[in-house]
Amino acid sequence: MEHKIAIREAITQTDTALFWEELHAYHKRDIFPDPEDDELEYFLDDAQYRAQIQTVHDRPRDRCFYLFFQRNGQDIGFALPVIFTSEDGKCFIMEFCVYPQFRGGGVGTACAAAVLNWAKENGAQYAELNYGSDVRRLRFWKRVGFIENGADEWGEPLMILPPKEEFPITIEALADPTDWQLKKLENGFLKEIGESPLTEEKQELLAQAIREEQITFFVARRGYRAVGMCSVAKCFSTFGCSAAGVLDDFYIEPAFRGKGIARKLAQAAQNLCRENGMASLTVCCAPCDEEMYRSLGFDRRLGTTFAYSG
Repeated sequence: MEHKIAIREAITQTDTALFWEELHAYHKRDIFPDPEDDELEYFLDDAQYRAQIQTVHDRPRDRCFYLFFQRNGQDIGFALPVIFTSEDGKCFIMEFCVYPQFRGGGVGTACAAAVLNWAKENGAQYAELNYGSDVRRLRFWKRVGFIENGADEWGEPLMILPPKEEFPITIEALADPTDWQLKKLENGFLKEIGESPLTEEKQELLAQAIREEQITFFVARRGYRAVGMCSVAKCFSTFGCSAAGVLDDFYIEPAFRGKGIARKLAQAAQNLCRENGMASLTVCCAPCDEEMYRSLGFDRRLGTTFAYSG
């Protein structure tokens, strides 16, 4: 069956009220089915969640939109996308729902295609979203074309429909130790190696180390978006009786790998060591990563590393 899905924006007070009525129902039914779930209270509180979203909706740039999916003149679902036109054209899909009575038979896929086409027509270059821990949602968006791609600044897993357009990659030393994109990359890195997201305490300790120049971060940017990072921690080498560097936090978002970003980050770290008189730059890696690091210039084996975690 062919699904002709139209998009209509909720503009009037009546439509806006209907949008929020359906959004609350969606949160209670699909996202937090346990009425005792503490998180549900926040999403149903108009003085908190709705007020925050309305602020984003009302701002002149990078705003969100209250959208309904229509088929044959009937509302069958909704979406809440934000388009960041002032950044790099990201469309972040905050909420997406097909009403239960219309699910199945490809309706969800057709609605996803409709909102992605709408986003493109409104300046979006690619799309991103959270999928939480919902396996069904993960499978659905994979069928649409999204891939898993790290985590956000709160540690929630992300998916991305990668941009098709190539864009220059620049490498820069991190200037702001509290940059939310650093937190996002760190959480993506931690997720990939099976560790827990950064706590607020660890975020502050990391920011303090950056401010005190104990560690220098380099970030790879695709326009505004930070897509990769590495860090160089300073230490003292008793072999050279001089400063030395340790490479760590070497991470590139999965969607942006294979584009030469790793080499650019490694070169930036190596240049930092040369320019600051550091005798060496070492890296500790798993056996599966040895070949990659050799290709990036780390060609001297220094034995086996053991760690005591206390």
